[in-house]
Amino acid sequence: MALLPGGAPLSMAGGVREFAASTPGTTAVIDGDRTLTYRALDERASRLAQALLAGGLRPGDRVAVRLGNRLEYPEVIAAAAKAGLVLVPIGTRLTDAETTYILEHSGARAHISDAEPPVPVDVVLQIGGTGAASYERALESARATDPMVPIDENDACCLYYTSGTTGRPKGVLSSHRARTLMCYLSAMEWGLGARRVSLAVAPMYHGAGMVFDYAPVLTGGTVVMLPKWDPEQMLALTERHRAQSVFLVPTHAQALRTSGALGRYDASSLDTLYFNAAALPAVLKDWVMEAFPHAGVHELYGSTEAGVVTNCRPADADRTGSVGLPWYMTEVRVVDPAGDPVGPGERGELFSRSPFLMNGYLRDDAATDGCTTPDGFLTSGDIVVRDEDGFIYVVDRKKDMIISGGVNIAPREVEDVLGTFPGVADCAVVGHPDEQWGERVAAFVVALPGASIDVAALEAHCRERLSGPKVPRSVEFLPALPRNAAGKVLKRELRDR
Repeated sequence: MALLPGGAPLSMAGGVREFAASTPGTTAVIDGDRTLTYRALDERASRLAQALLAGGLRPGDRVAVRLGNRLEYPEVIAAAAKAGLVLVPIGTRLTDAETTYILEHSGARAHISDAEPPVPVDVVLQIGGTGAASYERALESARATDPMVPIDENDACCLYYTSGTTGRPKGVLSSHRARTLMCYLSAMEWGLGARRVSLAVAPMYHGAGMVFDYAPVLTGGTVVMLPKWDPEQMLALTERHRAQSVFLVPTHAQALRTSGALGRYDASSLDTLYFNAAALPAVLKDWVMEAFPHAGVHELYGSTEAGVVTNCRPADADRTGSVGLPWYMTEVRVVDPAGDPVGPGERGELFSRSPFLMNGYLRDDAATDGCTTPDGFLTSGDIVVRDEDGFIYVVDRKKDMIISGGVNIAPREVEDVLGTFPGVADCAVVGHPDEQWGERVAAFVVALPGASIDVAALEAHCRERLSGPKVPRSVEFLPALPRNAAGKVLKRELRDR
């Protein structure tokens, strides 16, 4: 094969190969009582790659993987990269109808899971299976030689499907270059590499979860799998393995806060906590920093399409509500509806340009063109403001903006006020149709365990801090807010109520 310009291409299998050679006995993955060294991970990934190719798959074909966080996930990622295949992660909570849509839209030719696919595909490998589709049997019978299929680093390595909060999910094509760079830079930023132990809490089938849970493996560290979210189990694993870094979403922090389990475990080994999905409410962030005094707290911002866009580092923790400054290799623009730059303190739509951007939406050129600019910037769909120092504050989702009586209302502003009321654990605000005003503000509130919230007092609290149109016209109490796997509130479901 002729050398590509610039040398060897970046690959999501690169680090596995490298550390299998340099530190073969180091533990790469821990899943309960099961462990994988780098030597074993590399060999099993090679066997899986060979099994998929022997099943008739060809470079560029798509392989669906429908698994929770478990030992096999990293080897599936590495195997797909070794074989030049495109991984299609599917959420374990999706219905058969949702899974079928993704399998058919992606054109997946293989399905790897601990369950059977809802529709036929060419190659089925079932973890825990005993018949011809047995995952372990396929590995045992395959060659252990790395197929070393040539790739271009700009080739897609993953096809992620967006959460579909506003309609049918779109397939986001992400390249080896984008994902590999994010893994290496994440390891550098959040301490995930060699001689470090990280927890895999976020689901690996989600874009951020895959990067942050796989980055330790790509960079010579150790990742400990948390099969499903449980605050007590997370703390127990932290104590047992002396974990140092963990990626969380605000929902996780809220659960840790209310579980009462923190005092029963030694979590002093944690020195890095980093959060995504939504900005930490000020009250919750204060609690996190008090509960984990040895840890630096980061708040990052990004999307499946754009990758990581910004990061607010521990030194800037006093900038409440900020998602920080542009991340490595990232340029940002904040513009008005006409596309003209806005000044500090002015609201505008955020665009970013970096090596982490998607290749585009699968078979949807119109949607791709609709969110990108001719010079390579991609919109987040978020409304932000920048302060005089360049720090970015997410005001709201552009599509979530409420217009009541001609007044633009950012739900985030109302949520920030609701969140400071005593007894409020979580909240979300949406616009409901109103014959007179077009839309009215509707609030959904989750109370802390044992708390009793007086609605009249809550409304008075809002009136003292918000202008009339922004005060919620209705308040509904829920046991929990509906969220997707990334921890983002499904506001469409709230609007449908």
